[in-house]
Amino acid sequence: MDRERVMSLIGSDWSRMQTLLRDSLHTDVGLLGDINGSLLSNSGKMLRPMLTLLVAKACSDGEPGEESVRKAAAVEILHNATLLHDDVADEAMIRRGSPTVMSRLGPVPAVLVGDFWLASAVGLVAESSDLKWTLRKFGRTLTDLAEGEMLQQQKAFLADTTEEEYLRIIYCKTASLFVIACESGAKSVAAPDALMAAAGDYGRALGMAFQIRDDILDYSGGEKTGKPVGIDLREQKITLPLLGALRTLSGEEEVRKMIRGIHDHPDDLGRLHDFVLRSGGVEYAENKLKEYVAAALHALEAFPASAAREVLAGIAEESADRTK
Repeated sequence: MDRERVMSLIGSDWSRMQTLLRDSLHTDVGLLGDINGSLLSNSGKMLRPMLTLLVAKACSDGEPGEESVRKAAAVEILHNATLLHDDVADEAMIRRGSPTVMSRLGPVPAVLVGDFWLASAVGLVAESSDLKWTLRKFGRTLTDLAEGEMLQQQKAFLADTTEEEYLRIIYCKTASLFVIACESGAKSVAAPDALMAAAGDYGRALGMAFQIRDDILDYSGGEKTGKPVGIDLREQKITLPLLGALRTLSGEEEVRKMIRGIHDHPDDLGRLHDFVLRSGGVEYAENKLKEYVAAALHALEAFPASAAREVLAGIAEESADRTK
């Protein structure tokens, strides 16, 4: 992503969004304020609010307004609230290269900080000019996030995930936030129904591609990402590369049994990893990824030609090749 080009398009709106973000998370509780400051200083690419502002710009002849900025900030706060809770569920020690709140302070503070961020997102949403639509959409996204996490937990225990179930999980856990980010951008500038639908289609396809790339990197990242591979297998998560490899077998139960017993037999991690690479699982996932990228680009055809649309297309294309 050419971040310099993105900032040239949304720079002033981006600055206003960041100010609103900080103001919405203000607290006079010292420990909470310190944690919030640390999280904001290590906020990553902030792709989702960027999408909100870019879609708003792509839908509008003018500049995105206060409603666009408010929705972008709410999307980012909601996203980080879910990460704080996910780190507790996954017992994650590192995120974005830094220790998680969970690892530094324990699960209870991490959950409480996540609750604070979630409440802050609700506070922003409550000020929306289109309150009914926004509450319904953000509420649906929260439902998707919770259902996706619970379905993933259930399937990890049973190791019986099908491809259909996998796609539902990644839609709920990842793509749903891309959808609300893009739809919020379109709604904030009163985009017509056709562009609203296209924004949602783009967000869904981009979010699915984004997560599939993450799942591919868990098998093939290694030195390219600086992250260890095989985390999903250690957590008994069956993702698309493994599902692709399983398609080459006449019987799957032996592999699924290995996954269910991975904590008792950690040496099987290497065997499973080699099986996925040897059986074309990564290539299968990459082909599915390309289909979602193509769907994202197709959705953008509904938008009028603009610099913002070009940047959105570039983000979709880069999602197929990103290494982190």
